Amino acid sequence: MNWIVIATVIYVIIAIAMIVLILMQRGAGAQAGTGFGGGASATVFGASGSANFLSKSTKWLAIVFFAMSLGMAWYASQHGGRLLPAQSDSVGIMAEATEAIPAVPESPPAPSPVPAAPPTAPAPAEVPADSPGGDSGG
Repeated sequence: MNWIVIATVIYVIIAIAMIVLILMQRGAGAQAGTGFGGGASATVFGASGSANFLSKSTKWLAIVFFAMSLGMAWYASQHGGRLLPAQSDSVGIMAEATEAIPAVPESPPAPSPVPAAPPTAPAPAEVPADSPGGDSGG
């Protein structure tokens, strides 16, 4: 199996794990409704002491997620955006289908929306002065 595929599967698993861990944690304002003025309200929006297992796990998953994101982006920029090496430029079903389809001839140009000018009457032909059937003056 290609290492790119393995890295992508791990990347997706880390993303799903981060989503689950973030949704399992309680928000910073979760205790704000219990009562203002109590002892708990002073630490609701401040530091809560030591972090628990969920927040530590989320932190490390986020670090790995961002590191993998940067690594995959660097790899894609170095290899022309291709994650898997291609055997040739014509890969897939559509490459085979385009070879079997005959070329479509060009359609005739669309008629112009402006009507053409009416044809003009041809000019009368000039008769030469020494023509055989004309008046010779004599």
